[in-house]
Amino acid sequence: MGRQHKYEVTVTWTGNKGSGTVNYRAYARDHTIEAEDKSSIAGSSDPTFHGNRNRWNPEELLLAALSACHKLSYLHFCAISDIVVTSYIDHAEGLMTEDGKDGGRFTSVTLRPTITIQSGSDIELAKSLHHIAHEKCFIASSVNFPVTCEPEIVIL
Repeated sequence: MGRQHKYEVTVTWTGNKGSGTVNYRAYARDHTIEAEDKSSIAGSSDPTFHGNRNRWNPEELLLAALSACHKLSYLHFCAISDIVVTSYIDHAEGLMTEDGKDGGRFTSVTLRPTITIQSGSDIELAKSLHHIAHEKCFIASSVNFPVTCEPEIVIL
């Protein structure tokens, strides 16, 4: 068995408007997400589900986790392959489908990073490293829906 890593967060519901969950519209979906020695994240549900649009929702956080994990894996493989990345920005998109029974699931995520590499770096290798990064991404390996990557490589 490989090494294990333990992660801990505390999620605290802050949406009690005084009467708790006496009915579906009586409470706010607001919460805070905290971890030791880190800034808090203000969370809620998606506005479609009566959430606060000014707070992060779980769906956005999942999408951000997939994007960030891929980026970190990709930068690692670039660094050890003599590909000099000078900029990386991803406009990720996720599709969640409701099942009509008060539930649903993500059905796909598409990462669309634009990566700037230094002149002299191997552009074909830079493109191919996305496949390896995807295979090694801890978060993508943990989900049960397809995560695809449509990278754009720019040479500086």
